[in-house]
Formats: sequence, C-alpha cells, structure tokens
Amino acid sequence: MNQELLRIVDNIARDKNIDKESIFVDLEEAMVSAARKHFGEPESNIEVSIDRSTGQISAFKDDAKIDIKQLGRIPAQTAKQVIIQKIRADERSSIFAEFAQRKGESISGTVVRYESGTLIVTLDRWTEGFMPKGEQIMGQTHRVGERIRCLILDVKETSNQVKIILSRTHPDFIRRLFELEVPEINEKIIEIRVLAREAGYRTKVAVASFDEKVDPVGACVGVRGSRIKNIVDELGGEKIDIVRWNESSQVLVSNALMPAKASEIALCFELGRATVVVDEDQLSLAIGKHGQNVRLAARLTGWDIDILTPEEYNQGIETLTRCVKMVEGADDTVIDKLIALGVISIADMEEVGAEPLVNELKIDSDIAGRLVAAAVAESERQAQEAKQNEAEKELAQQAKTTDEES
Repeated sequence: MNQELLRIVDNIARDKNIDKESIFVDLEEAMVSAARKHFGEPESNIEVSIDRSTGQISAFKDDAKIDIKQLGRIPAQTAKQVIIQKIRADERSSIFAEFAQRKGESISGTVVRYESGTLIVTLDRWTEGFMPKGEQIMGQTHRVGERIRCLILDVKETSNQVKIILSRTHPDFIRRLFELEVPEINEKIIEIRVLAREAGYRTKVAVASFDEKVDPVGACVGVRGSRIKNIVDELGGEKIDIVRWNESSQVLVSNALMPAKASEIALCFELGRATVVVDEDQLSLAIGKHGQNVRLAARLTGWDIDILTPEEYNQGIETLTRCVKMVEGADDTVIDKLIALGVISIADMEEVGAEPLVNELKIDSDIAGRLVAAAVAESERQAQEAKQNEAEKELAQQAKTTDEES
C-alpha cells in the first residue's frame, strides 16, 4: 500500500505537472480533515505525516497515535473531496505559472470546437486555450482536429480555471513566425526593427542586418521565396512586404511605400508629415487597395504620409510662392527655406504657424506673422471659391433636371 501510494503520487505529479511535495502536503491536509470529521472535533490537535521515501503514514491526536485506516467511509469521502479540490488548485497554479512565463511565445495546438465564435484549442493533454473572435484572422475558419499555430497573448487566473488567451492577429505573431522560419533572426544576425499589420490582408516588416555580408530582405524571403511562402501559407494568404530598414526617415518612407516608386519626398518635422510625390502610373500602387499600402507605410515609419502627383505638388508650390511674394520683405530665399522645412503648401504654413518660421528659419517675427496671415487668407479664399463653384454646379444640375422634366 505504501509503495502504491508513492507510485500514485509520482503519476499525478508527472501527468498534472505538479510538484510532488505539494501533493504530499495535500494528502496530509486531507487526512487531517477526515480525522477531524471522524472525531467530530473541528479544532482538535491532529497531525498526519507521510514519509516521502517509504510512503509510511503516521497520524496522532493529542500526541496519541491513531490508525488512519479505521476512520470509516464518511471521513474517507471527506478526504477524497479535499484531495480533489487541492490537486485541482495545484494544477491551476502549475498551468498559470507555466503559461504566464510563456506569454508572448508562439504555440501549436489542435482545434477542438467553436463556442459562440470563440475558438477552443487544446494546447496539451489537459490545457485548453481560448481564441476570441477578435483575435482570429478575418475570413479564416478552422476544422475540428486541425493543427494551428498561435500566440499566447495573455494568461488570466479565475476562481475555477486558468484562461489562456490566444491570438493570430497580433503583430507579435508575425515576429514569432519569422523567428521560426528565418534562423538568422533567431541567431540575432537580422532584426525586425518594426512592423505594421492589418491581419488577414497585409503586413509590412522592416528588417536590418548586423552583418553587412547578410542581406536581411533576401534572408527573410528565402531561396525562391521558400521562407516567406511558409509564413504566408500559415496566415492563409496574407500579403507580406519585407522592406529594408534605414535610419534616414526619407529613405525609410520610400522603402515602406514599395512596391510603389517615389519621385520626391519632403519631410516636415514640425507636423510629423511626409509628402511623397509619385508619378500618375504609381499613384494607385502607392495608395493601395482602400488606402492600405499608404496606411501601413505610415504606421511602419511613424510619419503621416501624403501622396501627391507631380501636378498636385507643383500646384501647391506655385500657390505657396504666390502667397509669399504678396508679403513685403519676403523673397525667393524664404520660399526655399519653407520647402526645406517641409512646408510645401499654404495649408502646411497655416498649420505650422509663425513660431517655427522664426526659430528654425530665422525669419523676422513680423514677416513670419504676415506670411501665416497671408496663408490663412488665401486658404479661406480658396475654400470660398470651392464652395461657390460647388453651388454653381448644383444650380446647373437642378436647371438641367428641370429642363429634362419639362
């Protein structure tokens, strides 16, 4: 019996991943509860100890030895219930401790079922993870029994269970996939500097290499695209753009907008805005479907990106030039300074204000104030003109409709 007890403890510890000492303590406490139930003395001084090497049980009540086997059926049931509760509590603590340490890691599991949109995934023999609908890639469905990879997003301990929250939409899931597929990232030769993701649609990843002999983009793509293909397949066809990181914001913005090619980039640090000029044939490519390409590029670089055609850019510069020349004391050098500051339209000058013109460009404060005032006036004039044109169009449309009806 004593050896059998040791084998049972050993099996429970191994199967439930619980420390053996905790199980022995649980058994001792359960036997104390059973003895108190038997004697009907809740506050009595009862001690039970189990020899860890032999399994021998010793029990004492008020320093007098008692036979724990003679307690009867009802105390035995009490002991059973206490043991079950305590082992379940130990199991929860063990699961929480294990998965709390693994938070942010990727893990594979087997799809079990859907519950009100939440995907239940078995992570090992005893543990289930929960993937809320918002953490599932839109448009993807999973079959029962399917093996999937996901990110351990969060671990929460409730009164009766440990809730492991999983995700396939979090940006860090992409990082973990790249670490699995690209050994150079795992070995710290290549680093993912930043990434931006719209789960299920597109991700942009900026990578840098610590070894000049290793091409970070080529390493991530793999021979004939083998590495990136595995990641895309895992994500159900989500597009992934890998771009080269650069410390220069101008170069990084240009890289981030790929596959579109930028003709010119003007950075306005005061507004955190990058104005990018692209040819007409590159415009739709730069903006992307539903604005996705420029939106992800903005999140990747941290710049608010405006896409303009050469015609729009030149028109903005011409209006700005005309506005500046209206101000007495302002000459062509002021225009050059404004463009160097990233101010390429009257709207930019209105937004930047006079202070940066004085501090950064060393323009006289009086002239700076009049420049901004002129920009505001011109902006209001253009808005009024646009409003008037719109009203005229509406009147013309109404007249046309009336003529057709008559």
